[in-house]
Amino acid sequence: MHMGMTRFACLLLLTLLLSLSYAAITPTSPLSLGQTLSSSNKVYELGFFNPNNNQDQYVGIWFKDIIPRVVVWVANREKPVTESTANLAISNNGSLQLSNGKHGVVWSSTGETLSSNGYSADLSDNGNFIVIDNVSGRTLWQSFEHLGDTMLPLSTLMYNLATGDKRVLTSWKSYTDPSRGDFVAQITPQVPSQAFTMKGSAPYWRSGPWAKTRFTGIPIMDETFSSPFSLQQDSNGSGSLFYLNRNFKLPHIMITSEGLLKVSHRNGTDWELYFVAPVDSCDYYGVCGPFGLCVMSVPPKCKCFKGFIPQYIEEWNRGNWTGGCVRRTALDCLGNSTSKGVNIFHTISNVKPPDFYEFSSSVDADECEQSCLHNCSCLAFAYIHRIGCLVWSQDLLDAIFYWRITSFHSPGTF
Repeated sequence: MHMGMTRFACLLLLTLLLSLSYAAITPTSPLSLGQTLSSSNKVYELGFFNPNNNQDQYVGIWFKDIIPRVVVWVANREKPVTESTANLAISNNGSLQLSNGKHGVVWSSTGETLSSNGYSADLSDNGNFIVIDNVSGRTLWQSFEHLGDTMLPLSTLMYNLATGDKRVLTSWKSYTDPSRGDFVAQITPQVPSQAFTMKGSAPYWRSGPWAKTRFTGIPIMDETFSSPFSLQQDSNGSGSLFYLNRNFKLPHIMITSEGLLKVSHRNGTDWELYFVAPVDSCDYYGVCGPFGLCVMSVPPKCKCFKGFIPQYIEEWNRGNWTGGCVRRTALDCLGNSTSKGVNIFHTISNVKPPDFYEFSSSVDADECEQSCLHNCSCLAFAYIHRIGCLVWSQDLLDAIFYWRITSFHSPGTF
């Protein structure tokens, strides 16, 4: 009889533990330390974790049953909990609240709240942690709208110039500290947009402009590239980059505490790195300065565009190229003149288009060239497949020469 009761108690305990792994969080059923919430497909898991071997605990989402653990989202990045009685609950108005025991609430969700007869928080099969009004079925809050350092398939980066809203990736401070670090990955409101990594307020790396299915400054994204991304921009000043990759196991994009933007997926028992930037000296933003071209060679080196010379020759010869280049001879701009032999463009192939481009509505490459040639403020142009005409009226900055990418036309003189 005693053995039968013991087996029944163990079975009951196992059943309760399993139910805690799959049940949603409700106002009457908070999540406590030691408990986890799993997606129904058993890919993702949410719970408390400790990254630095002390008493600090964070609520996060990670890939289930993957060791070492890869955390893809953290709720309380800036305020860890330390009490054994800490829990994650839903309040009466539908907001998530993380309580640190007697120290009170240290983190809460921000979003739509309303009076309802019931709420629940669940972890969806795509890794999105959502709060739902059980009566209407409406989603009141979701973690995909509050990204950390990682982007999962079906999540988005975005900007909205009218509202000032922006969704970005923000690195951890260090490998063991999930608080906000120095690096931010985002898309820009330029037309067409590009991906940028910022270190503080300074540009650190950029992808080059978007060309319908690819970023023109990433060599692996050639014309045959099967893109996992979709980027949409509208005339109202908003844009979104969607990550759609469902062809690999556990795909994700992460900005590391060192500023590396990594695209990875699971291959068997290992992680396979599909893309990482920056990795080469030329990848770092503006390393050759204005009107300098970084040549992707061994070792990498800078040279001036044709018609330009180093601004500070001694520094340039010492390998300090940040001062860039200046024009050897001033342009003789005649604006609307149609005469030949005044100014010409030098074609440079296999180049990552420089920053500070502007989209022009020219219908073809010839019209693009002529519109730039007859505009005294236009310094260079490029006609890129699936973009059209881009022109430059500011210093040419962060141009990189690759073996194969696109054609770019820089200014020159006879």
